[in-house]
Amino acid sequence: MNLNTAKKYWAVIPAAGVGKRMGSQIPKQYLPLAGKTVIEQTLSVFLQHPDIHGIVVAVTQGDPYWQEIYEHQYIKESDSNEKPIIVAIGGVERCHSVLNSLEALSSHASDDDWVLVHDAARPCLKAADIDCLIEQLSETKSGGILGLPMADTVKRCDKEQKILATVERSELWRALTPQMFPLKLLKDALSDAIKAGALVTDEASAIELSGLKPQIVEGHPGNIKITHPNDLQLAELFFSFN
Repeated sequence: MNLNTAKKYWAVIPAAGVGKRMGSQIPKQYLPLAGKTVIEQTLSVFLQHPDIHGIVVAVTQGDPYWQEIYEHQYIKESDSNEKPIIVAIGGVERCHSVLNSLEALSSHASDDDWVLVHDAARPCLKAADIDCLIEQLSETKSGGILGLPMADTVKRCDKEQKILATVERSELWRALTPQMFPLKLLKDALSDAIKAGALVTDEASAIELSGLKPQIVEGHPGNIKITHPNDLQLAELFFSFN
């Protein structure tokens, strides 16, 4: 439920990666999953969510896979949902793709609108997790992320994979997405991080570098990221039960 009706909520989907660890000639976001592609399943979560005003997708320039999906399906679907899908040019790293997306979004959104940055390869996101982010973070100044408390024993190893120490896990969390922040705050934080040479691997890291402390919201453990072939099989199982 949108608790702050004066502000809009936008999804940002960086989708310019090639997914080398999948061992596929096709980027992992375009692999088939439960009758669609991975990215289509991901987009559907946001297209169907009543609080999401629109979506920005960052893709490699000239990406033929995205062009086919966009032209044949999402122009029609976004029109029927009255939700714009804005296409931005992906960058060399994730942080560049997200910053390019925020720049593209700036002409459509207000500085204090909220953006939910989500991995294209996390198609199993539940709408309830989006609800939790909006409900718990909309009144904060620095936003936050979905996460999972670390359940396994954690080891620190050297380069030869020999154990150096067992790490105390009571304060450790796995960072998930979406990661939700005010538009201008995140855009400025990412820009500053990149200028400083910090190619942050998630948005919260940029916010942390700016001196703020994002909040973490516990998410559903089924929100897996498709990185290896086994992950795709697990996602297929997830969709078979939903």
